[in-house]
Amino acid sequence: MNIDYNSRLHSHDVKYGTGSGQQSVTGIEVKDDNNSYWLVKAESGKTCTRGEPIQCNNIIRLEHSATKKNLHSHLISSPLSGKQEVSAYGEKGEGDSGDNWMVICSNNFWERDDAIMLKHIETNIYLSISGRVYGSPISGQMEIVGEYSSSPHTQWKAMEGMFIHPTDFKAQHHHHTEL
Repeated sequence: MNIDYNSRLHSHDVKYGTGSGQQSVTGIEVKDDNNSYWLVKAESGKTCTRGEPIQCNNIIRLEHSATKKNLHSHLISSPLSGKQEVSAYGEKGEGDSGDNWMVICSNNFWERDDAIMLKHIETNIYLSISGRVYGSPISGQMEIVGEYSSSPHTQWKAMEGMFIHPTDFKAQHHHHTEL
């Protein structure tokens, strides 16, 4: 959730009418919308163990749970403010190096209640909200963009979802249960 705008990072099967024409990423204020869930993964070409703590300055990808596309950015102008476009890209969770983001946080690890920033590796922008709002067909949803300087608009926090602790995956009595 973007702290400044109280908006959750959201995507859906709606393409941008301009720019890349890729799947759009927006901010919405509604809680518990299935299209606002993202899976945290290792950077492009790498894997991580489920439940492994995420260190500050680690590089991650965010996969949109419903459409299996990754949070992505590139040097294309965003539709409303003309800042940098943020899209959802790839097929079945695999896109390219434009899907890599660094987790900027203040402790050693990304803690549950931390305000974090996400910095795009290839273009050095921060994931942000411009404050502009879309009309039809995604009325009331906010424009997600990349910005070159950090500000209150670039602060994000983990909200609803499934949080897995490393201890959940230690062997118990020498057998494992798959859920």
